[in-house]
Amino acid sequence: MYVVVYVNKSYNNLTTCIQRDPIFWVRAHKLHHKYSDTDKDPYTPTEGVWCSYLGWFLYNEYIGTKCGEDPNVSELKAQWFYRFLQDTYFWHPTAFAILLYLYGGFPYLAWVMGVRVTALYLFTFIPFYVIHKWGTRPWNTPDTSTNSWWVALLCLGDGWHNNHHAFPRSPRHGLEWWQLDLTWELIKFLEVVGLAADIKVPTEADKLRRKTSLPVPAKQTDK
Repeated sequence: MYVVVYVNKSYNNLTTCIQRDPIFWVRAHKLHHKYSDTDKDPYTPTEGVWCSYLGWFLYNEYIGTKCGEDPNVSELKAQWFYRFLQDTYFWHPTAFAILLYLYGGFPYLAWVMGVRVTALYLFTFIPFYVIHKWGTRPWNTPDTSTNSWWVALLCLGDGWHNNHHAFPRSPRHGLEWWQLDLTWELIKFLEVVGLAADIKVPTEADKLRRKTSLPVPAKQTDK
């Protein structure tokens, strides 16, 4: 979600979901695309489920140690708002949790900061492994990214991952009319109300250049 925020210059409140800040996510995402499925990929599935799922996220120095570089996120670092989110990240979920407890007691705290955050972690991180292991590959990309319809249903469109790797600057992942992408619908609404701008999606000519008929290996196909 933070990557969608970055591409469209809009804000998403995942700091209250204990999922770090936009600068962290954009950095990791740029490295993932640059080194996808290699030893320098921050969340490569080749190192197992734990590394791809949460291991890379929980160890603060993991990305710097593994990748050995800091990709260009100067556009975000130049904006006080994103620097503020990075510097005060810890206090956003903390303040939110305190307000929840004061307003509704422990039940509010348990459901919103417990159940909600656990579900969001599940839907955010599990696809990192699944959509580089199983699915279909309609696009000729130099990685193992796949499209998975059931991940797209669970994650509001994020399952069309091969589409995303083919066109990484496009906030629309469901490129076909039948590929449900609720995140894209939200972005279109944000554009209407002036909170998103300069949205770029691939043209038919762009898609034709990337199209491939190469079959995906059998072990990576949907069942």
